[in-house]
Amino acid sequence: MKDLQELGAMAQAVGDIYADRFDVERDATFYLGKMMEEMGEVSAAYLKLTGRARGADGAPEMLKAELEDELADLFGFLLSFACWQGVDLGAALHKKWGAYLPEPKDAAP
Repeated sequence: MKDLQELGAMAQAVGDIYADRFDVERDATFYLGKMMEEMGEVSAAYLKLTGRARGADGAPEMLKAELEDELADLFGFLLSFACWQGVDLGAALHKKWGAYLPEPKDAAP
């Protein structure tokens, strides 16, 4: 599995291709809009997968693949946004969520 820095670099490279292909300026409006759009697509894919939306009659493996693709899109845009803002997402997650975990106990006193 790749670490977040590698994944962030990959997301940035794909983002460069996307921006060139569609002639978009990647600014706050772009990143926030794309993340919101992708979250909507994740929601739709999940609802189809769980039989709560039109299109739920597809093959289960196809519906699961659609959810995976949409989650990847959301994650890619999140990584791109974090890179754009100079945020180390791994460190931020560790600081924010890791604070709720118990301190590790030393094996030896």
